[in-house]
Amino acid sequence: MENQREERRKPLKEERSMVQETISFIIYIGIVFLLTYLVIHYVGQRTQVSGTSMEYTLSDGDNLIVDKITYRFHKPERFDIVVFPFKHKEDTYYIKRIIGMPGETVQIDQNGVIYIDGEELEESYGREIIQDPGEAADPIELGADEYFVLGDNRNASSDSRDPSVGKVLGKDFVGRAWLRIFPFDKIGFIKHQ
Repeated sequence: MENQREERRKPLKEERSMVQETISFIIYIGIVFLLTYLVIHYVGQRTQVSGTSMEYTLSDGDNLIVDKITYRFHKPERFDIVVFPFKHKEDTYYIKRIIGMPGETVQIDQNGVIYIDGEELEESYGREIIQDPGEAADPIELGADEYFVLGDNRNASSDSRDPSVGKVLGKDFVGRAWLRIFPFDKIGFIKHQ
């Protein structure tokens, strides 16, 4: 008699165990999706470089991880490589280097020399002499949250010299380029300074 009771309880125990495992699996999958969502929206995200405006620092087809959390704790710095949305086309993002900081005046002369507040900027990111200073031929004054950005491939870059890009608001930065993950022979952290 006791054996019969034991045998009736076995399927019930197995059924309960199966339900508990199913619930545990669903909770586990939910946690994975939640963590993935939080990481992608608040910590970092993958992006792909399209075009040659950042050559030779970044190349067409490079896959990057964009650090979305750093600027929550401190302000962007000169020469950071930032990602921001292009204001005239949905789902289009630009990746450029910060040259001018809030409160500064930026100008590029006819010889391609960049001036910040009247003093020549010492930098070695541009791979060539700027042929067209664009809007920066005249002094550009940056407001409290405005940045002046350039591509490293200065003569093949649509950047703050172009009125369609212009000054970029810091609040619009998605984040800064942090890590190259593809191509595999170039994997590594991206140098900003």
